[in-house]
Amino acid sequence: MALEVVGVRILVTGGTGRLGSAVVTRLRAAGEEVRVLSRRPGPDVVRGDLRTGRGIDSAVAGTDVVVHCATDYVGREAALARTLVEAARWAGVPHLVYVSIVGVDRVPLGYYRAKHETEELVAASGLPVTIQRATQFHGLVRGLLAGASRLPVVPVPRISFQPVDVRDVARRLADLALADPAGRAPDFGGPEILAAAELAEAVGEASGRRRRIVPVTVPGEAFRAYAGGGHLAPGHRDGEITFRQYLAERAAHGAPVHRDDS
Repeated sequence: MALEVVGVRILVTGGTGRLGSAVVTRLRAAGEEVRVLSRRPGPDVVRGDLRTGRGIDSAVAGTDVVVHCATDYVGREAALARTLVEAARWAGVPHLVYVSIVGVDRVPLGYYRAKHETEELVAASGLPVTIQRATQFHGLVRGLLAGASRLPVVPVPRISFQPVDVRDVARRLADLALADPAGRAPDFGGPEILAAAELAEAVGEASGRRRRIVPVTVPGEAFRAYAGGGHLAPGHRDGEITFRQYLAERAAHGAPVHRDDS
């Protein structure tokens, strides 16, 4: 059910990143009032640094919803969220929407553990919250496979992925931002579950570098969790843009297949 609020004021953290900017675009197209939080200056940007807390109180003040797309890959994910939660408590407890990853409670990777810890922090914050888990982004999966496609023989892990487009995830986050807090929302997955070998073949075709692809088994607890499908959401094929469509769009716009845009 949508909130019965006219002129919802929304702050998007990480609003200049790929996911955050897609969320901002979606919300502004719907006529919503959106602030963009970023450490770097820019047009229509509110300066603030979640690492230090500088500028966060003023950025959050007066908002009805905060969509938290900012992330940290070196272990400070929970610390960033804690800074945001504290500012939100002082600002009148806006609805906090947090984007996480499918499998953070099943795949033993450091970044996944940090995301799971942050989910628990957000859920226990006392704020009205929505936590949305999504499967791996197209750009991440392409980046993992693109480097190997330069080799004469391409080794790929014997696992599958369910890649999803950031624009599809942004659509879901924009909808959640304008809805009542949902707690833990249903998982959001890409439209297809494909073996890494199939995805590597698609990357090779897009780059014009057809190579022999060899599935391999990788040792370790994390690989076993991936092989068991811990990162997949087979019952939630919500995304619309397929991996091959994503690659074709990049090729049409002249984007290098090997550049990381995740």
